[in-house]
Amino acid sequence: METRACEVVVIGGGASGLKAARQLVESGVDALVLEARDRVGGRTLSQTLVNGVTIDLGGQWVAPTQYRVLSLAQELGLGIFPTYEDGDGVVFQGGERSFFSGRTDADDPVSSADVKQGRLKLEALAASIPLEAPWTHPDAQALDRITYADWIEQNLTTDFGRWLFNFNAPGVFSVDASELSMLHVAFYFGAGGGFGVVTGTRGGGQDSRFHEGMQQLSIGLAKGLGERVLLNQVAGRIRQDDEGVTVWTDELEIRAKRVIVALSPTLAGRIRYQPALPALRDALTQRMPMGTAIKMMLVYDRPFWRDGGLSGFALTDCDVPQLIYDNSPEDGSCGILLGFTEGLPARRWIAESAEARRAEAIRTAVGCFGSEAGSPRDFIEKSWMEEEFSRGCYAGTMTPGSWTTFGTALRAPVGRIHWAGTETATYWNGYVEGALQAGERAAAEVIEAVRN
Repeated sequence: METRACEVVVIGGGASGLKAARQLVESGVDALVLEARDRVGGRTLSQTLVNGVTIDLGGQWVAPTQYRVLSLAQELGLGIFPTYEDGDGVVFQGGERSFFSGRTDADDPVSSADVKQGRLKLEALAASIPLEAPWTHPDAQALDRITYADWIEQNLTTDFGRWLFNFNAPGVFSVDASELSMLHVAFYFGAGGGFGVVTGTRGGGQDSRFHEGMQQLSIGLAKGLGERVLLNQVAGRIRQDDEGVTVWTDELEIRAKRVIVALSPTLAGRIRYQPALPALRDALTQRMPMGTAIKMMLVYDRPFWRDGGLSGFALTDCDVPQLIYDNSPEDGSCGILLGFTEGLPARRWIAESAEARRAEAIRTAVGCFGSEAGSPRDFIEKSWMEEEFSRGCYAGTMTPGSWTTFGTALRAPVGRIHWAGTETATYWNGYVEGALQAGERAAAEVIEAVRN
Protein backbone atom coordinates (compact mmCIF):
# COMPACT_ATOMS: atom_id res chain seq x y z
CA MET A 1 0.00 0.00 0.00
CA GLU A 2 1.32 3.39 -1.02
CA THR A 3 1.63 5.99 1.73
CA ARG A 4 1.11 9.67 0.98
CA ALA A 5 0.78 12.87 2.97
CA CYS A 6 -0.96 16.20 2.44
CA GLU A 7 -2.65 18.85 4.53
CA VAL A 8 -6.26 18.05 3.57
CA VAL A 9 -7.95 15.04 1.96
CA VAL A 10 -11.21 15.67 0.12
CA ILE A 11 -13.40 12.62 -0.37
CA GLY A 12 -15.67 12.95 -3.38
CA GLY A 13 -14.94 14.25 -6.88
CA GLY A 14 -18.28 15.86 -7.56
CA ALA A 15 -18.74 19.61 -7.85
CA SER A 16 -18.71 20.10 -4.08
CA GLY A 17 -15.48 18.24 -3.37
CA LEU A 18 -13.70 19.72 -6.38
CA LYS A 19 -14.78 23.25 -5.47
CA ALA A 20 -13.54 22.73 -1.92
CA ALA A 21 -10.20 21.41 -3.18
CA ARG A 22 -9.78 24.30 -5.57
CA GLN A 23 -10.42 26.84 -2.84
CA LEU A 24 -7.95 25.07 -0.57
CA VAL A 25 -5.21 24.96 -3.20
CA GLU A 26 -5.75 28.60 -4.15
CA SER A 27 -5.28 29.43 -0.46
CA GLY A 28 -1.99 27.59 -0.35
CA VAL A 29 -3.28 24.43 1.32
CA ASP A 30 -1.95 21.13 -0.04
CA ALA A 31 -4.98 18.98 -0.89
CA LEU A 32 -5.79 15.66 -2.57
CA VAL A 33 -9.17 14.55 -3.92
CA LEU A 34 -10.22 10.90 -3.72
CA GLU A 35 -12.95 9.90 -6.17
CA ALA A 36 -14.41 6.40 -6.11
CA ARG A 37 -15.53 6.41 -9.74
CA ASP A 38 -13.38 6.39 -12.85
CA ARG A 39 -14.64 9.91 -13.60
CA VAL A 40 -15.43 13.17 -11.86
CA GLY A 41 -18.84 14.80 -11.77
CA GLY A 42 -20.82 12.91 -9.14
CA ARG A 43 -24.50 13.05 -10.05
CA THR A 44 -23.75 14.85 -13.32
CA LEU A 45 -22.90 12.71 -16.32
CA SER A 46 -22.87 13.85 -19.95
CA GLN A 47 -22.99 11.72 -23.08
CA THR A 48 -22.50 12.64 -26.73
CA LEU A 49 -24.84 11.00 -29.23
CA VAL A 50 -23.71 9.75 -32.62
CA ASN A 51 -25.03 12.95 -34.19
CA GLY A 52 -22.74 15.04 -31.97
CA VAL A 53 -25.47 16.29 -29.63
CA THR A 54 -24.56 16.18 -25.93
CA ILE A 55 -27.17 15.09 -23.41
CA ASP A 56 -27.07 14.96 -19.63
CA LEU A 57 -27.96 11.72 -17.87
CA GLY A 58 -27.78 13.46 -14.50
CA GLY A 59 -28.19 17.08 -13.43
CA GLN A 60 -28.59 19.41 -16.39
CA TRP A 61 -30.43 22.68 -15.72
CA VAL A 62 -29.22 26.03 -14.44
CA ALA A 63 -31.33 28.87 -13.05
CA PRO A 64 -30.58 32.60 -13.40
CA THR A 65 -30.08 32.81 -9.62
CA GLN A 66 -27.48 30.03 -9.54
CA TYR A 67 -24.65 32.53 -9.59
CA ARG A 68 -21.82 30.15 -8.73
CA VAL A 69 -22.71 27.79 -11.57
CA LEU A 70 -23.04 30.64 -14.05
CA SER A 71 -19.76 32.19 -12.95
CA LEU A 72 -17.90 28.89 -13.26
CA ALA A 73 -19.49 28.22 -16.64
CA GLN A 74 -18.32 31.61 -17.89
CA GLU A 75 -14.82 30.99 -16.56
CA LEU A 76 -14.66 27.62 -18.33
CA GLY A 77 -16.12 29.01 -21.55
CA LEU A 78 -19.23 26.83 -21.43
CA GLY A 79 -22.29 27.88 -23.38
CA ILE A 80 -25.86 27.74 -22.12
CA PHE A 81 -29.18 28.05 -23.93
CA PRO A 82 -32.79 28.40 -22.77
CA THR A 83 -35.01 25.38 -22.30
CA TYR A 84 -37.60 25.27 -25.08
CA GLU A 85 -41.04 26.18 -23.77
CA ASP A 86 -42.90 27.86 -26.64
CA GLY A 87 -46.41 26.51 -27.13
CA ASP A 88 -48.89 24.60 -25.02
CA GLY A 89 -48.16 21.99 -22.40
CA VAL A 90 -50.03 18.70 -22.09
CA VAL A 91 -51.81 17.04 -19.20
CA PHE A 92 -52.37 13.35 -19.95
CA GLN A 93 -54.74 11.75 -17.45
CA GLY A 94 -56.98 8.72 -17.72
CA GLY A 95 -55.95 8.19 -21.32
CA GLU A 96 -57.15 11.68 -22.30
CA ARG A 97 -55.07 14.73 -22.98
CA SER A 98 -55.78 18.39 -22.40
CA PHE A 99 -53.69 21.46 -23.07
CA PHE A 100 -52.60 24.46 -21.05
CA SER A 101 -50.49 27.56 -21.47
CA GLY A 102 -48.48 29.24 -18.74
CA ARG A 103 -48.85 27.73 -15.27
CA THR A 104 -50.41 24.29 -14.89
CA ASP A 105 -53.93 25.11 -13.78
CA ALA A 106 -57.23 23.30 -14.00
CA ASP A 107 -59.92 24.12 -16.54
CA ASP A 108 -62.54 24.84 -13.87
CA PRO A 109 -62.21 28.04 -11.79
CA VAL A 110 -62.68 26.30 -8.43
CA SER A 111 -59.72 23.98 -8.92
CA SER A 112 -57.67 26.79 -10.43
CA ALA A 113 -58.32 29.00 -7.39
CA ASP A 114 -57.43 26.10 -5.09
CA VAL A 115 -54.07 25.63 -6.80
CA LYS A 116 -53.34 29.35 -6.58
CA GLN A 117 -54.06 29.60 -2.86
CA GLY A 118 -52.00 26.45 -2.22
CA ARG A 119 -49.04 27.97 -4.01
CA LEU A 120 -49.34 31.21 -2.06
CA LYS A 121 -49.40 29.32 1.26
CA LEU A 122 -46.37 27.26 0.28
CA GLU A 123 -44.46 30.33 -0.91
CA ALA A 124 -45.16 32.15 2.34
CA LEU A 125 -44.12 29.16 4.44
CA ALA A 126 -40.91 28.65 2.46
CA ALA A 127 -40.00 32.32 2.85
CA SER A 128 -40.35 32.05 6.64
CA ILE A 129 -37.80 29.25 7.16
CA PRO A 130 -34.40 30.20 8.69
CA LEU A 131 -32.24 28.43 6.12
CA GLU A 132 -29.14 28.14 8.32
CA ALA A 133 -31.18 26.53 11.10
CA PRO A 134 -34.65 25.32 10.05
CA TRP A 135 -35.18 23.71 13.46
CA THR A 136 -35.39 27.19 15.02
CA HIS A 137 -38.57 28.13 13.13
CA PRO A 138 -41.41 28.87 15.61
CA ASP A 139 -43.48 26.04 14.14
CA ALA A 140 -40.54 23.71 13.44
CA GLN A 141 -41.77 20.88 15.65
CA ALA A 142 -45.26 20.88 14.13
CA LEU A 143 -43.95 21.16 10.56
CA ASP A 144 -41.39 18.42 11.09
CA ARG A 145 -44.01 16.11 12.57
CA ILE A 146 -46.27 16.10 9.49
CA THR A 147 -45.55 14.96 5.96
CA TYR A 148 -45.99 16.92 2.75
CA ALA A 149 -48.94 14.61 2.02
CA ASP A 150 -50.52 15.66 5.32
CA TRP A 151 -50.06 19.33 4.47
CA ILE A 152 -51.59 18.84 1.02
CA GLU A 153 -54.61 17.12 2.54
CA GLN A 154 -55.05 19.95 5.02
CA ASN A 155 -54.49 22.86 2.62
CA LEU A 156 -55.80 21.78 -0.80
CA THR A 157 -59.53 21.19 -1.24
CA THR A 158 -60.03 19.96 -4.82
CA ASP A 159 -59.09 16.66 -6.45
CA PHE A 160 -56.99 18.41 -9.09
CA GLY A 161 -55.21 20.59 -6.55
CA ARG A 162 -54.30 17.60 -4.40
CA TRP A 163 -53.19 15.62 -7.43
CA LEU A 164 -50.98 18.45 -8.70
CA PHE A 165 -49.25 19.05 -5.36
CA ASN A 166 -48.76 15.33 -4.74
CA PHE A 167 -47.37 15.10 -8.27
CA ASN A 168 -44.91 17.82 -7.37
CA ALA A 169 -43.23 15.71 -4.66
CA PRO A 170 -41.57 13.07 -6.87
CA GLY A 171 -40.97 15.71 -9.55
CA VAL A 172 -38.85 17.81 -7.18
CA PHE A 173 -37.65 15.36 -4.52
CA SER A 174 -37.97 11.98 -6.33
CA VAL A 175 -39.82 10.55 -3.32
CA ASP A 176 -43.50 10.35 -2.41
CA ALA A 177 -45.16 13.21 -0.55
CA SER A 178 -45.87 10.80 2.32
CA GLU A 179 -42.12 10.38 2.92
CA LEU A 180 -41.17 14.04 3.26
CA SER A 181 -41.02 16.15 6.38
CA MET A 182 -43.04 19.30 5.71
CA LEU A 183 -40.28 21.31 7.36
CA HIS A 184 -37.86 19.91 4.80
CA VAL A 185 -40.19 20.77 1.92
CA ALA A 186 -40.49 24.36 3.14
CA PHE A 187 -36.72 24.60 3.70
CA TYR A 188 -35.94 23.19 0.27
CA PHE A 189 -38.21 25.61 -1.58
CA GLY A 190 -36.92 28.46 0.55
CA ALA A 191 -33.32 27.59 -0.30
CA GLY A 192 -34.17 27.75 -4.01
CA GLY A 193 -35.98 31.07 -3.83
CA GLY A 194 -39.52 29.77 -3.56
CA PHE A 195 -41.89 27.17 -4.95
CA GLY A 196 -42.40 29.02 -8.22
CA VAL A 197 -38.68 29.46 -8.83
CA VAL A 198 -37.75 25.86 -8.07
CA THR A 199 -40.52 24.37 -10.23
CA GLY A 200 -40.48 26.98 -12.99
CA THR A 201 -38.84 26.93 -16.41
CA ARG A 202 -38.19 30.47 -17.63
CA GLY A 203 -36.49 32.26 -14.76
CA GLY A 204 -36.67 29.12 -12.63
CA GLY A 205 -34.84 25.91 -11.86
CA GLN A 206 -35.28 24.53 -15.39
CA ASP A 207 -34.38 27.76 -17.20
CA SER A 208 -31.32 26.80 -19.25
CA ARG A 209 -29.02 23.95 -20.27
CA PHE A 210 -25.38 23.47 -21.26
CA HIS A 211 -24.35 22.88 -24.87
CA GLU A 212 -21.40 20.79 -23.68
CA GLY A 213 -23.19 19.13 -20.76
CA MET A 214 -23.20 20.01 -17.06
CA GLN A 215 -20.49 17.48 -16.22
CA GLN A 216 -18.05 19.90 -17.84
CA LEU A 217 -18.23 22.02 -14.69
CA SER A 218 -16.59 19.24 -12.69
CA ILE A 219 -14.27 18.27 -15.51
CA GLY A 220 -13.07 21.86 -15.70
CA LEU A 221 -12.49 22.05 -11.95
CA ALA A 222 -10.60 18.75 -12.02
CA LYS A 223 -8.35 19.88 -14.87
CA GLY A 224 -7.28 22.84 -12.78
CA LEU A 225 -6.33 20.50 -9.94
CA GLY A 226 -4.38 18.13 -12.19
CA GLU A 227 -2.72 15.19 -10.45
CA ARG A 228 -4.28 16.14 -7.13
CA VAL A 229 -7.45 14.32 -8.29
CA LEU A 230 -7.13 10.55 -7.81
CA LEU A 231 -9.76 8.37 -9.51
CA ASN A 232 -10.85 4.83 -8.62
CA GLN A 233 -10.04 5.45 -4.96
CA VAL A 234 -12.81 4.31 -2.64
CA ALA A 235 -12.32 5.79 0.82
CA GLY A 236 -13.28 3.04 3.23
CA ARG A 237 -11.90 4.18 6.58
CA ILE A 238 -11.04 7.42 8.36
CA ARG A 239 -9.14 7.51 11.63
CA GLN A 240 -8.51 10.72 13.50
CA ASP A 241 -6.24 11.38 16.46
CA ASP A 242 -4.70 14.36 18.23
CA GLU A 243 -2.22 14.93 15.42
CA GLY A 244 -4.39 14.53 12.34
CA VAL A 245 -6.34 12.06 10.22
CA THR A 246 -5.54 8.97 8.21
CA VAL A 247 -7.66 7.95 5.23
CA TRP A 248 -7.46 4.51 3.65
CA THR A 249 -8.47 3.24 0.23
CA ASP A 250 -7.61 -0.20 -1.14
CA GLU A 251 -4.38 1.23 -2.54
CA LEU A 252 -3.49 4.28 -0.48
CA GLU A 253 -2.88 5.34 3.09
CA ILE A 254 -2.98 9.13 3.30
CA ARG A 255 -1.97 11.13 6.33
CA ALA A 256 -3.39 14.68 6.64
CA LYS A 257 -4.39 17.38 9.08
CA ARG A 258 -8.07 17.48 8.07
CA VAL A 259 -10.56 15.69 5.84
CA ILE A 260 -13.60 16.97 3.96
CA VAL A 261 -16.26 14.35 3.21
CA ALA A 262 -18.09 15.70 0.16
CA LEU A 263 -20.64 12.90 -0.15
CA SER A 264 -24.35 12.56 0.45
CA PRO A 265 -25.08 11.67 4.09
CA THR A 266 -26.18 8.20 2.93
CA LEU A 267 -22.78 7.45 1.38
CA ALA A 268 -20.85 9.25 4.12
CA GLY A 269 -22.46 6.87 6.60
CA ARG A 270 -20.90 3.88 4.84
CA ILE A 271 -17.36 4.94 5.66
CA ARG A 272 -15.88 3.41 8.81
CA TYR A 273 -14.84 6.07 11.32
CA GLN A 274 -12.35 5.61 14.16
CA PRO A 275 -13.41 6.67 16.70
CA ALA A 276 -17.03 6.13 15.74
CA LEU A 277 -19.12 9.13 14.75
CA PRO A 278 -21.21 10.79 17.47
CA ALA A 279 -24.62 9.22 17.79
CA LEU A 280 -26.56 12.17 16.35
CA ARG A 281 -24.35 12.42 13.26
CA ASP A 282 -24.57 8.70 12.56
CA ALA A 283 -28.33 8.71 13.10
CA LEU A 284 -28.63 11.61 10.64
CA THR A 285 -27.00 9.53 7.90
CA GLN A 286 -29.68 6.89 8.44
CA ARG A 287 -32.52 9.40 8.09
CA MET A 288 -31.59 11.19 4.86
CA PRO A 289 -32.39 8.58 2.20
CA MET A 290 -31.69 9.25 -1.44
CA GLY A 291 -34.59 9.63 -3.83
CA THR A 292 -35.30 7.31 -6.75
CA ALA A 293 -35.39 8.53 -10.34
CA ILE A 294 -35.00 7.00 -13.77
CA LYS A 295 -34.12 9.54 -16.43
CA MET A 296 -34.99 8.53 -19.99
CA MET A 297 -34.82 10.11 -23.42
CA LEU A 298 -36.59 9.35 -26.67
CA VAL A 299 -34.61 10.63 -29.65
CA TYR A 300 -36.33 11.59 -32.93
CA ASP A 301 -35.19 13.00 -36.25
CA ARG A 302 -36.81 16.33 -35.41
CA PRO A 303 -38.91 17.97 -32.65
CA PHE A 304 -42.18 17.24 -34.47
CA TRP A 305 -44.41 18.25 -31.54
CA ARG A 306 -43.49 21.89 -32.18
CA ASP A 307 -45.35 21.72 -35.51
CA GLY A 308 -48.61 21.44 -33.58
CA GLY A 309 -47.79 24.31 -31.25
CA LEU A 310 -46.72 22.11 -28.33
CA SER A 311 -43.85 22.92 -25.99
CA GLY A 312 -42.92 19.29 -25.36
CA PHE A 313 -43.77 19.67 -21.66
CA ALA A 314 -46.24 17.15 -20.25
CA LEU A 315 -47.63 15.99 -16.91
CA THR A 316 -49.05 12.47 -16.90
CA ASP A 317 -50.72 10.03 -14.54
CA CYS A 318 -48.59 7.27 -16.08
CA ASP A 319 -45.66 5.71 -14.28
CA VAL A 320 -43.29 5.82 -17.25
CA PRO A 321 -42.73 8.69 -17.55
CA GLN A 322 -44.59 10.98 -15.19
CA LEU A 323 -43.03 14.19 -16.43
CA ILE A 324 -41.76 15.13 -19.91
CA TYR A 325 -39.65 18.04 -21.23
CA ASP A 326 -38.40 19.06 -24.66
CA ASN A 327 -34.70 18.23 -24.38
CA SER A 328 -33.74 18.94 -27.98
CA PRO A 329 -30.53 20.82 -28.83
CA GLU A 330 -30.81 24.55 -29.34
CA ASP A 331 -30.65 24.29 -33.13
CA GLY A 332 -33.44 21.69 -33.28
CA SER A 333 -31.21 19.38 -35.34
CA CYS A 334 -32.96 16.46 -33.68
CA GLY A 335 -35.90 16.04 -31.34
CA ILE A 336 -35.44 14.70 -27.81
CA LEU A 337 -38.19 14.09 -25.29
CA LEU A 338 -36.85 13.82 -21.75
CA GLY A 339 -38.94 11.75 -19.35
CA PHE A 340 -38.71 11.22 -15.60
CA THR A 341 -40.00 8.26 -13.61
CA GLU A 342 -39.58 9.13 -9.95
CA GLY A 343 -40.44 8.09 -6.42
CA LEU A 344 -42.69 5.06 -5.86
CA PRO A 345 -43.22 4.33 -9.59
CA ALA A 346 -39.46 4.35 -10.13
CA ARG A 347 -39.01 1.78 -7.37
CA ARG A 348 -41.58 -0.46 -9.07
CA TRP A 349 -40.21 -0.04 -12.59
CA ILE A 350 -36.55 -0.37 -11.65
CA ALA A 351 -37.14 -4.14 -11.49
CA GLU A 352 -38.47 -4.24 -15.06
CA SER A 353 -36.35 -4.52 -18.19
CA ALA A 354 -35.13 -1.59 -20.23
CA GLU A 355 -37.25 -2.93 -23.09
CA ALA A 356 -40.37 -2.78 -20.93
CA ARG A 357 -39.60 0.77 -19.83
CA ARG A 358 -38.95 1.79 -23.43
CA ALA A 359 -42.27 0.38 -24.58
CA GLU A 360 -44.12 2.12 -21.76
CA ALA A 361 -42.33 5.41 -22.40
CA ILE A 362 -43.28 5.29 -26.08
CA ARG A 363 -46.90 4.51 -25.20
CA THR A 364 -47.04 7.55 -22.92
CA ALA A 365 -45.32 9.79 -25.48
CA VAL A 366 -47.86 8.77 -28.13
CA GLY A 367 -50.67 9.62 -25.72
CA CYS A 368 -49.16 13.06 -25.16
CA PHE A 369 -47.89 13.97 -28.62
CA GLY A 370 -49.55 11.68 -31.16
CA SER A 371 -48.58 8.75 -33.34
CA GLU A 372 -45.33 10.30 -34.58
CA ALA A 373 -43.92 9.77 -31.10
CA GLY A 374 -44.19 6.02 -31.65
CA SER A 375 -41.02 5.70 -33.71
CA PRO A 376 -38.00 7.05 -31.85
CA ARG A 377 -34.63 6.30 -33.36
CA ASP A 378 -33.05 5.81 -29.94
CA PHE A 379 -33.94 5.26 -26.29
CA ILE A 380 -31.46 6.19 -23.55
CA GLU A 381 -31.95 5.87 -19.80
CA LYS A 382 -30.10 6.20 -16.53
CA SER A 383 -31.17 4.82 -13.13
CA TRP A 384 -29.21 6.61 -10.42
CA MET A 385 -30.35 4.27 -7.67
CA GLU A 386 -28.27 1.56 -9.31
CA GLU A 387 -25.13 3.70 -9.29
CA GLU A 388 -22.90 2.27 -6.56
CA PHE A 389 -21.46 5.64 -5.63
CA SER A 390 -24.72 7.58 -5.78
CA ARG A 391 -27.45 5.12 -4.76
CA GLY A 392 -30.14 7.53 -5.82
CA CYS A 393 -30.91 11.13 -6.67
CA TYR A 394 -31.62 13.96 -6.84
CA ALA A 395 -30.48 14.43 -3.25
CA GLY A 396 -30.92 13.11 0.26
CA THR A 397 -34.20 14.20 1.87
CA MET A 398 -35.24 14.66 5.48
CA THR A 399 -37.84 12.24 6.80
CA PRO A 400 -40.42 13.44 9.38
CA GLY A 401 -38.79 14.37 12.67
CA SER A 402 -35.25 14.46 11.28
CA TRP A 403 -34.64 18.22 11.02
CA THR A 404 -35.64 18.98 14.60
CA THR A 405 -33.87 15.95 16.07
CA PHE A 406 -30.70 15.65 13.99
CA GLY A 407 -30.44 18.87 11.95
CA THR A 408 -27.74 20.37 14.15
CA ALA A 409 -25.39 17.55 13.09
CA LEU A 410 -25.75 18.17 9.34
CA ARG A 411 -22.85 20.62 8.91
CA ALA A 412 -21.15 20.51 12.32
CA PRO A 413 -17.53 19.25 12.03
CA VAL A 414 -16.66 16.10 13.96
CA GLY A 415 -13.18 16.79 15.24
CA ARG A 416 -11.03 17.02 12.11
CA ILE A 417 -13.79 15.82 9.79
CA HIS A 418 -15.76 18.41 7.83
CA TRP A 419 -18.85 17.89 5.68
CA ALA A 420 -19.67 19.16 2.19
CA GLY A 421 -22.06 17.98 -0.52
CA THR A 422 -25.23 19.66 -1.78
CA GLU A 423 -27.30 18.21 1.07
CA THR A 424 -25.45 20.56 3.45
CA ALA A 425 -26.17 23.69 1.39
CA THR A 426 -28.41 26.55 2.47
CA TYR A 427 -28.75 27.99 -1.05
CA TRP A 428 -30.18 25.85 -3.85
CA ASN A 429 -29.90 22.75 -1.68
CA GLY A 430 -29.97 19.61 -3.83
CA TYR A 431 -28.54 21.32 -6.91
CA VAL A 432 -25.02 21.83 -8.28
CA GLU A 433 -25.26 25.43 -7.09
CA GLY A 434 -25.76 24.11 -3.58
CA ALA A 435 -22.85 21.71 -4.02
CA LEU A 436 -20.54 24.59 -4.91
CA GLN A 437 -21.74 26.64 -1.94
CA ALA A 438 -21.18 23.70 0.40
CA GLY A 439 -17.67 23.17 -0.97
CA GLU A 440 -16.83 26.81 -0.36
CA ARG A 441 -18.13 26.68 3.21
CA ALA A 442 -16.27 23.47 4.09
CA ALA A 443 -13.04 24.79 2.59
CA ALA A 444 -13.35 28.01 4.60
CA GLU A 445 -13.76 25.97 7.79
CA VAL A 446 -10.66 23.95 7.02
CA ILE A 447 -8.54 26.94 6.01
CA GLU A 448 -9.32 28.65 9.30
CA ALA A 449 -8.53 25.47 11.24
CA VAL A 450 -5.26 24.77 9.41
CA ARG A 451 -4.02 28.33 9.78
CA ASN A 452 -4.82 28.39 13.48
